[in-house]
Amino acid sequence: MLTSKSIHTFHIPVMGLAYTIDSPIRVAHYGISSVISIIDDELMEKMNSYYSKKFSLPYKEISKKVQDYRAERITSYLNLVDSIVKKKFTEFKTELLESKLALENFLATLPNTSSIKEGLSNLMNERTGYKESLENFLEMYLKVGDIDVNIMTKVDKDNFTKNEQLPIEFNDAHASLRGFANSNLNSSVVLSAGMNPRLYSYFANFKDFFPDKNNQLKKRIILKVSDYRSAIIQGKFLAKKGLWVSEYRIESGLNCGGHAFATDGILLGPILEEFKIKKAELLQDTHDVFVKGLTQKGLTAPEQPLDLKLTVQGGVGTADEHKFLLENYLVDSVGWGSPFLLVPEATSVDTNTRTLLANAIEKDFYLSDISPLGIPFNTIKGTTNEYHKQKRIENNKAGSSCPKKYLALSKELGPEGICTASKKYQDIKLQELETQRLEISQDIYENKKNKINEKACLCVGLANASFLENNIKIKGQEQGVVICPGPNMAYFNTEVSLFKMMRHIYGSDSVLSNIYRPNMFIKELKMYIDYLKKEIETFSENVTNKQSKKWEVFKSNLFDGIVYYQNLFPTSGKEENVIIQKELKFYKEELITVSLPVLV
Repeated sequence: MLTSKSIHTFHIPVMGLAYTIDSPIRVAHYGISSVISIIDDELMEKMNSYYSKKFSLPYKEISKKVQDYRAERITSYLNLVDSIVKKKFTEFKTELLESKLALENFLATLPNTSSIKEGLSNLMNERTGYKESLENFLEMYLKVGDIDVNIMTKVDKDNFTKNEQLPIEFNDAHASLRGFANSNLNSSVVLSAGMNPRLYSYFANFKDFFPDKNNQLKKRIILKVSDYRSAIIQGKFLAKKGLWVSEYRIESGLNCGGHAFATDGILLGPILEEFKIKKAELLQDTHDVFVKGLTQKGLTAPEQPLDLKLTVQGGVGTADEHKFLLENYLVDSVGWGSPFLLVPEATSVDTNTRTLLANAIEKDFYLSDISPLGIPFNTIKGTTNEYHKQKRIENNKAGSSCPKKYLALSKELGPEGICTASKKYQDIKLQELETQRLEISQDIYENKKNKINEKACLCVGLANASFLENNIKIKGQEQGVVICPGPNMAYFNTEVSLFKMMRHIYGSDSVLSNIYRPNMFIKELKMYIDYLKKEIETFSENVTNKQSKKWEVFKSNLFDGIVYYQNLFPTSGKEENVIIQKELKFYKEELITVSLPVLV
């Protein structure tokens, strides 16, 4: 049966600040949903100017002198993206109507299970009334991809004017939300990095997040979560305020790009299993709270729960994995992130960085401590940011000039906040370290110094790729580019077209390199064992009973995950399952050898 739901079973998640900043303009007319980061209003203002000129649209600069410039810049850019996407979608439908070759190429990028693909294929065989039937079909069933946005909830810096703190609604994340809420978009905001109660409460100021008289939401909420417990806590918190979570976007704790939020050793497979089993319970329990929340506000509550999607992302790399996630866990969509960094038609990446990604091998991808947020951050060796950062360290000029201050969240040196990647912060910390030099060993001194210096300016580094790709002048201190792919990137080694990548996702082609690639679940298991081992090895404080218990639970959860996968992939039938079972046995034996510190 034909429906008007999304025509694709994959989406492109947010990547960095710049890598998906204009992805909807590039791919939404093909029905592909993608996510724009709305942290960096300066980047959006520059992209607004760039695309206004490219599409001959009026542009009015919004300077920092405007009181609410941050929110207004975001609104303006999102409205521009919306206008361009609608224009390109209309043109694309016309192209499909007038060119059979264009229609055939489009059909080749759709999954074989697609009812739209079947319907279009049948129409192509009609001899009479073909064009009129095709036009009606496209108008009825072809759907533009969603222009979703992302807010990292913790990137909510207080802002000041002449040392006077501004009201909370001028905090960074609050202003970002206001910018989206005031836009023309009919789409979703993806909230990541955990719960921010003040920000969540702020949603209630905007009517688009509440159901209309037809129980429809113009603007929706997506929660990026790493486990079921987090989902239900956050979902009910919002529901109490009359706010509905339309999608839970389940992400691997470690096998993902950008910041990595490790679980307590609970692996992606068991997490997805719990969501599948408890989806009806989650839906009903949240609905009951949602109804009360709306009623208390004097709003009409729907009798039946609103739509709820479950999606997953993090480490998927083959058509078989994609299909397995859809069929076994009944998810609505699968996120494909890092591989799209090698697709120029889909993401904004400069030529040098794209070449670095294509040539990188497994050992080049690592979980770093470069983020000023203090959260492990997936990146790659050899970036231009790494080069410039090291050069400054060698010249005794460590640290960034910190022009944007989005991550100036540490209150250690004052209420206005400071970024741990900034020169100001690092100078102070290095001076403090010098006073201890005679009291500590050279090894401890070097280790502490490296920990201070390793923080990178993500605000600039994660935005520069778009400026370089589009020949937009970069002002200020040279920072180079920070790129944040997941480890899955190691198995993709060449720049590819959007057409070929889509066919890869649906199993009609392959863009993988020839090196051995483990199943996504096995890869994540290895990463978690490595993570546990490193945490134990680098733990420098006295081990408390609480810490020891945490590691015991972590290890126990990994053993449970291995048993789950042993049952999930029976050796009978598929050759790949035999390999998976061997690897599970190997990692189980390795995990057994991981000894936990003895309490003193």
